[in-house]
Amino acid sequence: MSDVAVMILAGGQGERLSILSRQRAKPAVPFGGKYRIIDFALSNCVNSGLYDVAVLTQYRPHSLNEHIGHGRPWDLDRERSGGVVILQPYLGRSTSGWYRGTADAVYHNLFYLTRRPYRDVLILAGDHVYAMDYRPMIACHRERAADATIAVQPVEWREASRFGVVIVNDEGWVIDFEEKPERPRSNLASMGIYLFRRDLLLHLFTRDHPDAPEFIDFGRDVIPYLIRTAKVATYRFEGYWQDVGTVQSYWEANMALLEDKPKLNLYDPNWRIHTRSEERPPAKILEGTTVVRSLISHGCILDRATVIRSVLSPGVIVQPGAVVRDSIVMTDSVIGPGAVVDRCIIDKNVRIGADAYLGWGDDETPNWLEPTRLNTGITLVGRNAVVPAGVRIGRNVLISPDTKESDFPGLVIPSGETVSPVATVVWS
Repeated sequence: MSDVAVMILAGGQGERLSILSRQRAKPAVPFGGKYRIIDFALSNCVNSGLYDVAVLTQYRPHSLNEHIGHGRPWDLDRERSGGVVILQPYLGRSTSGWYRGTADAVYHNLFYLTRRPYRDVLILAGDHVYAMDYRPMIACHRERAADATIAVQPVEWREASRFGVVIVNDEGWVIDFEEKPERPRSNLASMGIYLFRRDLLLHLFTRDHPDAPEFIDFGRDVIPYLIRTAKVATYRFEGYWQDVGTVQSYWEANMALLEDKPKLNLYDPNWRIHTRSEERPPAKILEGTTVVRSLISHGCILDRATVIRSVLSPGVIVQPGAVVRDSIVMTDSVIGPGAVVDRCIIDKNVRIGADAYLGWGDDETPNWLEPTRLNTGITLVGRNAVVPAGVRIGRNVLISPDTKESDFPGLVIPSGETVSPVATVVWS
């Protein structure tokens, strides 16, 4: 579909993912062992025949830029027709500056939409995990002659306040939109996928009369305005879609991949999820190792260890006698001999000392520093951290990136505590 331009919004900080997104953009967070979150939006595009793709970055874009590169893993390294471009904020003109929101990011890059005679513009969030063919949505949008179409999916009523929710009439036209309401009137959640007529979108951002509204966010500003002034339709998506914006939802989405028949099928030959992969040797599982219902990526070495219901990224080493259970361990981390990792998320290049125990005990006191993010029993260990041998670390504990052995105040870290290399820990 050469008449559709795609803009992927990948500049979000993702604060609810705590230290996982502190040093990288949320779409660059690893997922499912070998992938990054952005891989799903990019793969959905090429699998849907959409090759004109712009990725709008802002917050700590280095790892995201490095991952996408010229787009070759997604067949987006095209010079003459289509391909991927990475658009970052720039300074120097009245229309330049940092992005203040999702709509403002598009406004700063309107030039991309005028390069070719596009008919429609597909706006995607770069931080959701899903497999979706966009072509039926585009066809529905055009058949209904809609000015804008929002992809929606029902969610649990208790979760609806986390999303923008839409209220529709009997014909499926949107009559109201609520952004993360405390008391939602609908459980039909916006998926953060918007399709606009290009000319309408250009008109919205070039209005020059005095009472023109300021468009900062699509959910807060653009969609409510269009509901009053244009025809906004919905496209109901029935497949798997997950917003992995919290530590718990991120952990759950990874664990869901371990089911016998996961809703997100990474093994579907007709809908491959592409990614940038390093050249690594096959995984090695030595005699005496037990692996139960887990994903083991290439380059891993499991030596007389036990791995149960866990996701291991490339290059992870689990040494003799170690146990990894209900956990996510990212690239090139080492779990020392006799160590136990229970219900944890371990970031890249972490070293867990011998006989250490992470996720120790039954106390699930929320983390005192981040009580709204770490309160479900998951312990987080940041990138490049070194955990000393023999330490006992409880649940909902936060080990900051680059923490050294000398930063630990003792060999028992109670549940809900934080260890950081920046300053002395203040115990709650």
